[in-house]
Amino acid sequence: MTGRTLEELGLADAPRDHPLSYPGAWPADSGVLHGDRMLPLEHLVYDDRVPVLAVGSNACPGQLRHKMAEFGIGSPLPMVRTRVTGLDVGVSAHVSRLGYVSASPVRSPRCLRELFVIWPDLRQLEVIDASEGVPLRDGNFRRAWLPAPDVRIELPDGSVLPGAYAYVNRHGVLHNGSAAPRRHPGDQRVLITGLLGGSAPLRELFGVTPEEFCARARRDAALCARGTRLFAEQKWVTESGLEPYADGRPAGP
Repeated sequence: MTGRTLEELGLADAPRDHPLSYPGAWPADSGVLHGDRMLPLEHLVYDDRVPVLAVGSNACPGQLRHKMAEFGIGSPLPMVRTRVTGLDVGVSAHVSRLGYVSASPVRSPRCLRELFVIWPDLRQLEVIDASEGVPLRDGNFRRAWLPAPDVRIELPDGSVLPGAYAYVNRHGVLHNGSAAPRRHPGDQRVLITGLLGGSAPLRELFGVTPEEFCARARRDAALCARGTRLFAEQKWVTESGLEPYADGRPAGP
């Protein structure tokens, strides 16, 4: 097996273990995650697999490695860096039991972002779905099919995918003080500092620093649920704009 280890590439840490590192380190370029190594990419499109847009820690190999290892899955997982138009990265309107406030896709017709499309097989897709709460009635995310041209996903060779799945937050997303979704800064310390600074009730629940927030939220389902309700009570929540897609087409390649 060729390629380099995640440790060598600085991609080994997972936000589930280090919540203030969320969304975790992303690869510099496309590749194939196989166990604890990144291998060269052989294809840009995998007809026997499912395209999934990653806007948060699903683009972090260290996090993906943990998810797959929990279910004994060691098969390769391709990751393709793409140019996405029509989508931005917002802030999920829920507090994760892993101790952070995660990213969530939002509709943004004029936005251009570089994001990864991961290509799980059906068993890997089930694992990722489970990690996002898709099978649960009160889970945090639904998987939605985002078709072209509503969301344009350009591959490195200039070709465009017919669409891809994305995980849409059931709780909505946080807004920026107006009707528009708030953009996730990609820095968990910055995000949590801003949220705590804007809400005395949130500080009462989670403390006054990002470190306190993560420590209190971590694995405390009741506290996370209370924080999630508080977002809504403070009227911080708006729609992502992707809700109409959330019923999507059936799972499968």
